[in-house]
This record gives sequence, C-alpha cells and structure tokens, in this order.
Amino acid sequence: MEAKSRSLSLEGFTFEESWEEKKKRAEKIVEILMKTHPREKLLIGDPYRTLVHCIISQRMRDEVTYRVWEELFKKYKDIETIANTPVEEMQEFLRKQGVGLWKTKGEWIVKASKIILERYGGKVPDDIHELMKLPGIGRKCANIVLAYGFGKQAIPVDTHVNRISKRLGLAPPRVAPEKVEEYLTALIPKEKWIYVNHAMVDHGRSICRPINPKCEECPLREFCPYAKGLVTDEDIKGNARKPTRR
Repeated sequence: MEAKSRSLSLEGFTFEESWEEKKKRAEKIVEILMKTHPREKLLIGDPYRTLVHCIISQRMRDEVTYRVWEELFKKYKDIETIANTPVEEMQEFLRKQGVGLWKTKGEWIVKASKIILERYGGKVPDDIHELMKLPGIGRKCANIVLAYGFGKQAIPVDTHVNRISKRLGLAPPRVAPEKVEEYLTALIPKEKWIYVNHAMVDHGRSICRPINPKCEECPLREFCPYAKGLVTDEDIKGNARKPTRR
C-alpha cells in the first residue's frame, strides 16, 4: 500500500495537504459515510445476474434498470436460456422495455452469456481482467460484479463516486475515473472498499447531488474542501484555475 501511495502524485489538487493528512481525512470520511448510509445487504444477486444488471444500467436511471432487470429474468430464467436467445429477440425485449442503447445492450447480454458458458464453464470469472474481456464490461462494471456479485473488496467508480471523490479532495479534480479508483484504494483501508460505492451513491442521490448539493446539511462538511470553496465544479470540469503545483 505504501508503494502504491508513493506512485500517486499530490500534484493536481487545488489545495495543500500531505498524503498522511489526506489518508486520515479519507478514513474519517468513509467512517461517517458508512454510519450515514448503512446497508445491511450489499449483494443484489449472484455474479451473473449482477453482470446483466450492470450492462442494462449503463446510461439508465436506477429505477428503470431494476424494473427491466426483474422482467428480463422473469422471461429468461437462466444463463443457458439467455445464451440461446437470438440477439434480435433480446434487443426487441429491451426496446419494448424502454432501454436506451437497446441494440448494443441486447447483443452484449447474449454474447457475454455465450462466452461465460463456453469459456468459463457457466461461471462468471472473479478476476477483473477476465471480466473486462466480456462484451459491455468495462472497469466500472467489472468492479461492480466483484463487489456486489462476489462480495470482494473493490471500489466501482461510477458518476457519483467520481464526482464526490473529487469534491472531497480525495482525487485530483481532472483525473479519469480509473485514476480516482487508484487514489481511493490507496487512501482507504481495504476492508472498507466494498462499502465506498454504495455509501457514495446514496450520498450523491440524497445530499451531494450534481446540481445544488445540500452542503449545509452534509455530515461531511467539516472535512470537505468543496464545502469550503477549495474545490469547485469548474475545477472538476477543467474550466477553472490551474491546479496547485507541489
């Protein structure tokens, strides 16, 4: 972990803070998030169903994703059924359900199912690199499958985690989501990684919203550089001041 932290630069942050100060603040933030947004059950299902859920969810509202996901598994009971479903049929099912990118997602679901059956003996791989070889599965989705499907320690960086991590000054405001994941896994104790995504997602929906965040109600206000004006949305978009050099 120390080697990993040394490989991450403090250059790019918009305020001064040592790595040890940042690490202590990160641990306090996660502790508060876990207390504020507890969740007794982390898994939404088995790894395969989690993977299909993630494919459907891309650029979709959560409530629509969950409804479609439930309907899909009512009609197509298991991986064998889905793998043997014509792509055109799956695409039409998704289209009728109001799913965006239904052509692409329908193809991904059927092809990924075939690959899992043929290459992995019907079991979803629990390795991030193998998962990312599947159609429609990028790093975020791979981490979601690991965390929510297998219960492994991982931090999926979705739009909420990306935004909130940067507002909290846990990652430089202009880095890619993959780099945000590196900062979070270096700053946060591994045994708490699995909680970070769901806690930040819940926090992003209720308080740290993309527009008009409720900073005055936020339990993290004391530890948040965004609330103190040290990080702005313009910094994150890359339209503001140049990052502080260290």
